Amino acid sequence: MKKLFYIDSCMRPESRTAKIAGALIEELGKKYEIETVRLDSSHFPVVRSGIIKDRDNGFVPQEYADMARRIAQADRIVIAAPFWDMSFPSALKVFFENMSLFNITFTSTDTVCKGLCKAEKVLYVTTRGMNIRTGEPLEQATPYIRALSWLWGLGELHVVAAENMDYSSPEQIEAKIAEAVKAGLEICRDF
Repeated sequence: MKKLFYIDSCMRPESRTAKIAGALIEELGKKYEIETVRLDSSHFPVVRSGIIKDRDNGFVPQEYADMARRIAQADRIVIAAPFWDMSFPSALKVFFENMSLFNITFTSTDTVCKGLCKAEKVLYVTTRGMNIRTGEPLEQATPYIRALSWLWGLGELHVVAAENMDYSSPEQIEAKIAEAVKAGLEICRDF
């Protein structure tokens, strides 16, 4: 069975993003073996000088190297992250920094980087409290994920987003969640 790596960056138990992603992951579970990392309960360190020095000397914690290898070998990647501070939760950035490992998720020819991951498709699921759409200048999560996809060699990025959630009635929020799930399930058909 093909493998899917699911990065759950939803920090609240009542996360609207998690409601959408949960339905999509359930559907994708019919086609993929899913490995999930939940960043709310993980303790990845901020990459500081000590970690950089260790990496320069060839040391990376085995569990991080193993996880980065599983990401690199995944056939598909799903990222669920709410819109925070114009991007996504910092735990996701810290996770990405810990998984960006030379000769595992990317390499370099000393003139250009080359991705080593095999995922041909990535699905990014998000909800935004404000009325900011994917691709607008104030939305910085998708451009970052696109750039990371280039570095890691990931394929096509699909985005499922629901906007203006903080300024909608409970009924409107549920309708937006249902609409996002419907759009996401359509993507899942060929994902």
